[in-house]
Amino acid sequence: MSTHDALIAALPKAELHLHLEGSLEPEQLMEFAARNKVDIPFKTLDEVKAAYEFSNLQDFLDIYYQGMSVLQTEQDFHDLTDAYLQRSHADNVRHVEVFFDPQGHTERGLDFDVPIRGILSALDNAKEKYGISYRLIMCFLRHLSEEDAFTTFEQAQPWLPRIHGIGLDSSEVGHPPTKFTNIYAAAKLKGLKLVAHAGEEGPPGYVWEALNELNVDRIDHGNRSLEDDMLVKRLVDEQMTLTVCPLSNLSLCVVNDLAAHPLKRMLQLGLRATVNSDDPAYFGGYLNENYRQIAEALKLSADDIVTLARNSFMGAFMDEAQRAEHLAAVEDIARYY
Repeated sequence: MSTHDALIAALPKAELHLHLEGSLEPEQLMEFAARNKVDIPFKTLDEVKAAYEFSNLQDFLDIYYQGMSVLQTEQDFHDLTDAYLQRSHADNVRHVEVFFDPQGHTERGLDFDVPIRGILSALDNAKEKYGISYRLIMCFLRHLSEEDAFTTFEQAQPWLPRIHGIGLDSSEVGHPPTKFTNIYAAAKLKGLKLVAHAGEEGPPGYVWEALNELNVDRIDHGNRSLEDDMLVKRLVDEQMTLTVCPLSNLSLCVVNDLAAHPLKRMLQLGLRATVNSDDPAYFGGYLNENYRQIAEALKLSADDIVTLARNSFMGAFMDEAQRAEHLAAVEDIARYY
């Protein structure tokens, strides 16, 4: 148990790196499969839980996409999103910026409207019920082509007033950011925010590409940036936010031990690092659990933890008045610890 559990629980936080499909708990997978009469290769909950054990990104993605198959209706997406938001509320999360993967649903025959209607209805309800503000980020799957991304972007046009940004996820190695230069330029012209997974399993060069070729506003993961001193300087100088995911990194063997995680070094170097849960159903913990485990493993100070909470709002896509309000709330809590 972290010595800072009370501080972590009390601090208001934003979560900036969360895949809604990655919040599909084993119990939900079984429930949705039953109600939608979807055949799955698991007979018991224990079998599903065993399948949620993996050691690399590709094995994780295999079960991740299998899990997607049980998401069939607007109600499924609403229930999935609502369950995540209930957990976020319990973790004192005040603002979420969530990813969804429309290509993972349209390629299996769902209309684009099905997932986004369900997701937005839950987000709107949580804003009313819990006061959790949100941004919705549409991700493109990097193992698919840029042409496929443009098809999805066209399907998304009627929804662009409700979509706040685009992202890039799925298998990183072999799929450099430059593969998607044109779709990022098109999204920028529409006024969307731009983020991309880079430097998780891929090299520092992918982070450079995300910055220089995609012109991203934020880097998702970014761990391997620390291998390049010039890149670190660039990220610090531009105050580029990194959405770091400790338990994800441990589950996927990006690090073999949380005690070897680069997060503390990131803070020491002046990087605007944040803590996030990524795909919490698969990686063993929602936001506060990520804070607790990384704080314990790296012996983070109370000041470090407050900095991480502060960074989460500094890196969020929100207006300055809202940001100032959240930062003031962070400082109010920090005074007591």
